[in-house]
Amino acid sequence: MRILRFKCAFSILFISILFTYKSNAQSSVTVNQDEQFSELLAAKRKINASITVNDKYKVQIFYGDNNGARKSLQDFRRDYKNVDATIIYESPTYKVLVGSYKSKIEAERNLAEIRKKFPYALIVRPNK
Repeated sequence: MRILRFKCAFSILFISILFTYKSNAQSSVTVNQDEQFSELLAAKRKINASITVNDKYKVQIFYGDNNGARKSLQDFRRDYKNVDATIIYESPTYKVLVGSYKSKIEAERNLAEIRKKFPYALIVRPNK
């Protein structure tokens, strides 16, 4: 009986040492990442940071149907290449929102310039 306990304890000890040895044997992994992936990731982070619709003032230049919204967006982008513009759909109409201004004063300064081309433009602050 004593020999049987010794064999059982020895086999358990041997198996546990074997598994411990195998589980600690980890190899290092090197990842080769394409340079374009880093550029794409940086561009995505920049775009995500600029899509804050909820906490900034915007200028609404159009409110109506899809075709009119697309035409207004195209006209705006042709005249103001460096200002962000997007179409927002709120059932059943489309809105074209431009700019991303931290303060209302900054939005009003740009509104005066935008109203020369889009006379019905107004300042909005989308709800959170």
